[in-house]
Amino acid sequence: MDAKVEKQPRKRRCALPARGGEMAYLDFGPPERPVDLVFSHANGFNGLTYRTLLAPLATELRILAVDLRGHGASTLPADPATHGGWNMFRDDLLAFLDAATEAPVALAGHSMGGTSSLLAAAHAPDRVRALGLIDPVIFDAALRSSGTGESPLVQGALRRRAVFASKRAAYEAYLGRGAFRTWPPEQLADYVEAGFRETETGEATLTCAPAWEAANFATHNYDPFAAFRDSRCPIRILRAEADSTCRIEGHEAEIAATGRIAIETAPGTTHFLPMERPDLARDLLAATAKAL
Repeated sequence: MDAKVEKQPRKRRCALPARGGEMAYLDFGPPERPVDLVFSHANGFNGLTYRTLLAPLATELRILAVDLRGHGASTLPADPATHGGWNMFRDDLLAFLDAATEAPVALAGHSMGGTSSLLAAAHAPDRVRALGLIDPVIFDAALRSSGTGESPLVQGALRRRAVFASKRAAYEAYLGRGAFRTWPPEQLADYVEAGFRETETGEATLTCAPAWEAANFATHNYDPFAAFRDSRCPIRILRAEADSTCRIEGHEAEIAATGRIAIETAPGTTHFLPMERPDLARDLLAATAKAL
């Protein structure tokens, strides 16, 4: 396949009238090939953020990377006041599978995208043949804070600067700083490209509004361990070594008893594992896509 085609995926849109709008996505790999894997991003990000992770797999696989509701170029309604919880992302993803894919596919994702993929596999196990989860948000309901609106993640999202003079200014403000300090420059550039849109005044504003990102952090209405039980496919999980959001403590025996869930920790990584160890993340995605 032409290397340029691999590096620059095709931009697509999928109408989901029952869900209230369109889901934007990137289409990697041979267009004539059935879809192998659908990838979902972390909260606040977008599909293009993971281009450098996914493109090397496009010589053999066809991968769709979606923009979840309220992110990137998708137009699905995203009102923080009526946030429906993460099962909303599950239902969006299942509607997308019905509209854009045929046979059962593999699902994968990072953080919130991984959790949404797990919820989809549990709700419609006949549509998902394998799962690859990169530091998904997994925790026992007993650990859930009643004051989620006061959590550092929520407050940090609300304080995010939403407008810059240009995309270039946003890139320069982020490079090597804060949450982006471990990101390769090319991946940061992709995040900014799809994570901001130009305004009528020529400025650049976030495509994922801070209030929407905060609402996603504040609203957890799902049981990930019930989802593990209700799913039927093989599941591979790659956890971060430091500050992982994949909190399975106390459930190890339950997970092991399924006989189909494998968990690995990536040494020296944080929650931004796909940026820090794309080689390990890519191996996980390839194995997930090729699972029978």
